[in-house]
Amino acid sequence: MTEVAASDQLLVVIDPVARRDDGEAVRIAKDVLSAGATTKVCLPDGPEEFARALRRRGSRRPVVVGDDRALLRAVSVLHRQRELAGCALSVVPVGGAISLVRSLGVPTGAVAGARAVLDGVERRLDLLVDDSDGVVLGALRIPPLAARPGAGMGTTGTDEEDAESESDAEPGASTGHPWLRTCQSLVRTLVPVRPSRTASANGGSGPSRLRVEVDGVTLVDLDQPVEGVSVAPGDAGVAEVEVRPVSVGAEASPLMARGSTVTVSGAHFRYRADALVSGPVRTRTWTVREGAWGLTLPVG
Repeated sequence: MTEVAASDQLLVVIDPVARRDDGEAVRIAKDVLSAGATTKVCLPDGPEEFARALRRRGSRRPVVVGDDRALLRAVSVLHRQRELAGCALSVVPVGGAISLVRSLGVPTGAVAGARAVLDGVERRLDLLVDDSDGVVLGALRIPPLAARPGAGMGTTGTDEEDAESESDAEPGASTGHPWLRTCQSLVRTLVPVRPSRTASANGGSGPSRLRVEVDGVTLVDLDQPVEGVSVAPGDAGVAEVEVRPVSVGAEASPLMARGSTVTVSGAHFRYRADALVSGPVRTRTWTVREGAWGLTLPVG
């Protein structure tokens, strides 16, 4: 773990979701950062402008004001540009989904988060990179946790696809036409509900049959149903893998392993990595990149 003094030249990229959800916290964070360093503030309207701002940061240290998805988007952009090695990211958590940044050691609250940006140090953290060039900062889980009530199960969790799912909502659902909503409800009671693609891809709500290999060694094979698999970056360039077999009678003990490469294969499956749900895929390999990215954290 390397510690490097923070730069005084900041590019503050404020995620549009943070501006919409908590404008007051955004204002406080911006004021604290501007009082302690030379800042250039960027207000992107979407993912493309967000990525463009990071590409044009010059020598400024990027600071993301936003939630877990905003941080993940920033790391993904810098990873695709192959610039993670020479860039230290900072984040001020603003928004409802901040469990990832909290688990990484970033203090919550606009003032505390901004002070950590100004007074903290860069710490190099391990990264999981999959065979499609996706990144995982915290942990991934197979199958993903059940979606919250009312959430679209078919979403991959990306902003663009979330927007598309909203645009595909039934016409009149948000209008003031109660007669139309009544007709739609009647139609739904008469037409059989199609099973969701996610439920089909995950084999319904039952156990999964997956082959899990760690550094080429099979930890569990297709003949052993499992309740879930979790993978997270550990220490010194290894991943921590836990497989929970389906218990028959007595509770089955989890299978644990550590390694630098994890491959999961089997029937089409979905997985949650950090804040996003991806898939379905038949196979996916994750490789640990030791110290691949830098995050500014409080001293000590």
